[in-house]
Amino acid sequence: MSILVTKSTLPPFEEYIQEIKEIWDTHWLTNMGVKHDTLQALLEEKLDSKHVVLYTNGHLALENIITAFNFPKEAEVITTPFTFASTTHAIVRNGLKPVFCDIDSDTLCIDASKIEDLITPKTVAIIPVHVYGNVCDIERISSIAKKHNLKVIYDAAHSFGETYKGKAVASYGDASMVSFHATKVFNTIEGGCAAFKDDSMVQILDDLKNFGIRGPEEVRFVGGNAKMSEFQAAMGICNLRHLDENIKKRLHIDSLYRKLLGNVSGIQLKPVQEGVSSNGAYFPVLFNSFKKTRDEVFEQLSENEIYARKYFYPVIQDYDCYKDKYSSADTPVAKKASLNVLCLPIYPDLSDDEVKTICSIILG
Repeated sequence: MSILVTKSTLPPFEEYIQEIKEIWDTHWLTNMGVKHDTLQALLEEKLDSKHVVLYTNGHLALENIITAFNFPKEAEVITTPFTFASTTHAIVRNGLKPVFCDIDSDTLCIDASKIEDLITPKTVAIIPVHVYGNVCDIERISSIAKKHNLKVIYDAAHSFGETYKGKAVASYGDASMVSFHATKVFNTIEGGCAAFKDDSMVQILDDLKNFGIRGPEEVRFVGGNAKMSEFQAAMGICNLRHLDENIKKRLHIDSLYRKLLGNVSGIQLKPVQEGVSSNGAYFPVLFNSFKKTRDEVFEQLSENEIYARKYFYPVIQDYDCYKDKYSSADTPVAKKASLNVLCLPIYPDLSDDEVKTICSIILG
């Protein structure tokens, strides 16, 4: 039987059926119904956020957050090249220019010590990413942003259920995007949200995600369609009930991997960060001077029907759509990480024996 890098978490079948029964009674499938509003309220509490706006996916949440700040076209946004395509695409699709900052070799998040050197009169924002749920240097980023009057928008796609110094990770910055994609710790099948404090952003984001419609005969804004359906929200309501249990199981797997791989020369594991409660979302391994290359490990696992993921590879600058404008040589730490990183399988019902098999193949 194949072992995939992750497996979507689902609530008990009967629980979901019971949750969606009301949808059959009302025939209200979308357009911010009861399930949508219930999940939104639950997430405002869970994310320590004054406001949460739900989206059909995390990418549109991030794209709309950026749009809501109404930055001048061709302004510059400092971000990381070590991330999923969505982060950069959201910047570019808003008519803004990404400026890539190298990453910290330990956390693999944006290296805050290198941000200020990249600030120009055109810089309007910083978009850091909490990579694999590793939390960025929040205090230093905040200090830089205040000094230079910049917005901070966190791509917190990987960080659901995590806290930093007792507060939800998504509560930091001017706004955060959290993904609820099927592969995440918490999913609504597809989905995501914007989390923020500014009251004035609520109407803007609602306009952006629902065609600018404010009433049956009133359209004030040129918006799109990014609404979360009632079926997605119902899945989120169910999965939220099981979140703590699933994170506990993930952290058990994380602990077992660390026991088996933690003191092996040439293998670098995800750091344990002070003040951070991890969600066990990913288990990235960097093969730095290990007896096998990352690609050799990847192939050996694949031969045994174990499908790890080269995540993130390649770095953003090496994508076909960006390589003519950017060079990955400008961010050597990110480039090196992309060539050596492998995310190992991790999900709640992965067994101890399966973890031991994975590690034995790596070490063999």
